[in-house]
Amino acid sequence: MSVVNSIIFWALLIFIWGVRRCFIQMRSKKVFLIEFACSKPPISQMCTKIMTAERVKILGNYSEEMMDYMKMTMDKVGLGDTTYLPEALHKDPPNRCMDLARKESEFVMFGSLDNLFEKTKVVEPKDIGILIVNCSVFHPVPSLSSMIVNRYKLNHNILSYNLTGMCCTAGLLAIRLANQLLQVHENTCALILSTENTTDCIYVGNDESKFISNCTFRVGGAAILLSNRPSDKEFSKYEILRDVHTHGASLDRSYKSIFLEEDEQGLIGVSITKDLLVAGTNAIETNLTLLGPLILPLSEKYIFLKKSYKTISRGWKCKKIRTKI
Repeated sequence: MSVVNSIIFWALLIFIWGVRRCFIQMRSKKVFLIEFACSKPPISQMCTKIMTAERVKILGNYSEEMMDYMKMTMDKVGLGDTTYLPEALHKDPPNRCMDLARKESEFVMFGSLDNLFEKTKVVEPKDIGILIVNCSVFHPVPSLSSMIVNRYKLNHNILSYNLTGMCCTAGLLAIRLANQLLQVHENTCALILSTENTTDCIYVGNDESKFISNCTFRVGGAAILLSNRPSDKEFSKYEILRDVHTHGASLDRSYKSIFLEEDEQGLIGVSITKDLLVAGTNAIETNLTLLGPLILPLSEKYIFLKKSYKTISRGWKCKKIRTKI
């Protein structure tokens, strides 16, 4: 009898899960990734690793140990001799003024978007209904998203978002935000622009944890075009099927793993601590736990549920025995 009950239980569970998934899929709109594009700076801004270290050294009173650390880090993270520094760092002496920082962002954003619109053909700026821009530490007024609206004369009723302070996760967060907005707003396109401003985020002190950003960040950005218009399906590269997100800021180690603050000399920089590895590992484990049930085949889900059911049954029998005693 217990075997029959078990079969009925699993069959009912799978049936309910299937009905629920069908209902969700019927209600949700399909979102397509139409195209993406990057910006490429001019050859005049290209730097080897040695040239990069020399240009950065001019900016601050760095110790020899710190410069050796920079060269070692650039080798470890895999940066080659064809990366790009902004125009501000190529000047003699380097000039990190607001005007040049703004020009760097404009060059990257407009270059990426020009390439994107040239590649797509089927989508024009007037078709954009949602705009999301993310840049962690550079937030001028007007905002970066407003610069794009002004340059391409986007619609006055566009949904415009400017995300800051979210570091390397901002790109995926922007995709999720766009996907959710496209579930609500019909027959429209979403434009996502991810970048960072090297001119503004250079650290000029000798705190090793803050110096890492000097070793890893270069000029660059990417533009992504999403659409929920059925007519765009044949032109799309991918379809957004699943996206999950967890927020780890409630944990102190995760919250403080990347932190914008002043050093002992009052110089501002972004501290990147060793806790970042722990925070990243926890985030990946949590996200995979959430993503697993969404993408695993039914056979794998059955094996998992069967093991869980046995564990629960064993615990329930133990409970019954203890109450009898």
